[in-house]
Amino acid sequence: MLEQVVDASLWASVMRALVPVLLAAIGGMICERAGVFQISLEGMILVGAFGAVAAAHVSGSAVVAASVAALAAVALSLILAFGAVSRGGNAIVLGVAINILAAGLTAFLLPQMFGVRGSFQPDGDVRISSLSLGALSEIPFVGRVLFDLSILGYLALLLVPAIWFFLFRTQIGLRLRGVGERPLAASTFGVSPHLYKYGAVIASGVLAGLAGAQLSLGNVGVFTANMSSGRGWIAVVAVLLGRAHPFGVLAACVLFGFTEAFGFRLQGQGLPVQITDALPFVVTLVVLVIARKRFTRLLDLTAGNV
Repeated sequence: MLEQVVDASLWASVMRALVPVLLAAIGGMICERAGVFQISLEGMILVGAFGAVAAAHVSGSAVVAASVAALAAVALSLILAFGAVSRGGNAIVLGVAINILAAGLTAFLLPQMFGVRGSFQPDGDVRISSLSLGALSEIPFVGRVLFDLSILGYLALLLVPAIWFFLFRTQIGLRLRGVGERPLAASTFGVSPHLYKYGAVIASGVLAGLAGAQLSLGNVGVFTANMSSGRGWIAVVAVLLGRAHPFGVLAACVLFGFTEAFGFRLQGQGLPVQITDALPFVVTLVVLVIARKRFTRLLDLTAGNV
């Protein structure tokens, strides 16, 4: 039975499940480094998914759809930036409010714009299709997993080393981390904390919007009410598990992608859908508890050696 569930095609499913979460998590990580706790990723993914489908229906273009998805999520991110950065509000409260707003707004606009409830598929079946890299895609196993992704899939994977280089090897990245860790000290050197925080929040909006576009037009091809299904919260957890480090965040997202893909496989083996749907969140909670215990133990050992 195990051989029927864990095979080469499973890992291709892992990559499809991984991409939306990884895009959103990278945005959340950038915010974390800038000192803004970004928990509105769930709402931004949902608005991005809706904007992508709406734009695809009107324009028939996947490029336009992805652009509109990014812009729609940026509009929400500006609410967070204005409230948390400019006005000094609580980012957590604002993030929860944005998530509620996104769920209600998309549910309201769906029947108003398209005359349907629950789900909508754009005319022409516009999709963010896979982009095979020629001979690389023919490599057994690896080619199917790594070289047969959508453009947004390649973008998500390339952003991991690119953001690492940006954060730890460039002056702007150093300033961004300085703003997040010591904003007053950064301001004494002529760095504007507000400017960097705004930039980080807007970047998270762009990436979360693209995550929504990948989810609606790359993975399934339709918009369904509340289709983000907790992926934004998983992205927040990935940032925490990965300690806001690009490669740590990638590892945490791979864990989620594997549990989601594995859960779908178990459905095919007759396991109840309620159990398989809960599997990614159960695994995430277990890992959080383990990581918390190990971190607490490390702090205790460190304190004992001082």
